[in-house]
Amino acid sequence: MERSAIVHLGWDAEWEATLGESGATGEPGRLIRVERGESDVMTDSGEVRAQSDSLRSQSDLAPVTGDWATIVIDEDGNTTIEQLLERRTVLVRRDPGERGEEQPLSANVDVVFLVHGVDRPFRAGKLERFLVLAWNSGATPVVILTKADLAKPGEIDDLVGLIDAVGPGVEVITASVETDEGLDEVNRLLAGHRTGTLLGESGAGKSTLVNALLGEEMQETQEVRPSDAKGRHTTITRDLLVLPDGGLLIDTPGIRAVGLWDAKDALERVFADITAAADECRFGDCAHGKEPGCAVVAGMESGDIDPRRVDRYRAMQAELAELEARVTARERSNNKRSNTKRGRRRR
Repeated sequence: MERSAIVHLGWDAEWEATLGESGATGEPGRLIRVERGESDVMTDSGEVRAQSDSLRSQSDLAPVTGDWATIVIDEDGNTTIEQLLERRTVLVRRDPGERGEEQPLSANVDVVFLVHGVDRPFRAGKLERFLVLAWNSGATPVVILTKADLAKPGEIDDLVGLIDAVGPGVEVITASVETDEGLDEVNRLLAGHRTGTLLGESGAGKSTLVNALLGEEMQETQEVRPSDAKGRHTTITRDLLVLPDGGLLIDTPGIRAVGLWDAKDALERVFADITAAADECRFGDCAHGKEPGCAVVAGMESGDIDPRRVDRYRAMQAELAELEARVTARERSNNKRSNTKRGRRRR
């Protein structure tokens, strides 16, 4: 079936096959904005505002920006989301406002752009967390150093070295909206109707970068505080935007809390140097403390492994273990309540 409009949003033969396998009967479209149980959906028929049913809005498959879905019109004339198509990728963090809950940020993203302004201090621990989130999503992380025109001589090279130390092989783009540096590289990565999303702290220059890529002022921007280079959230929703060169970009509010969610494999990937050394330890259950024959401790003593990096790795391991225990306890409690209710109904 010809779907001329949504092809420009990334619809392809694989999505057409997914739709056929889903059994859905509604019209397919992509969610370009999600707000409080309602979503703006772009279809071949145009943009519509669709409601989520009450069950889906509280489920693990609550719609997020970037989702592909089918929509239907009920007998009362209300447009609703019938079904979400299976996601290829999903960017998830631990919900900072809930204990032991996940918070999807965006879906079906190909590239996660981790944005850092050169006018603020570089924090390796924050980048490591962003990298875990990005790799865990199934997308490819790319670091963008914004406000490059403000950099002092040699500062960019120093930053690239620091980034390579925590994310070997991760592509780094130097960008400046004043000189248009880096814009072509971003467009290159999104060629062919690919989707990117921007992650970074408030004031890092995400919305300014989006406006430069769009060629017009669509995202509101604010000045950062000179005292600490921090800013307020100017983007308050996650919007899917179509760039003039054909790529798609999801701008997101600034992120302060970067809680991890079910990310053991991604954690091992980001800290591959430590896990590789751990494989050489004499004992399989080595805690990398005072055990004899510990390759991680030997690496720290020789200077090959940064002890601060080991501390951050241990902290994230503990965070994931605590989360797993919390989720398991909640599931047991829910199962117990369900069994109790079934027992009462039998009486």
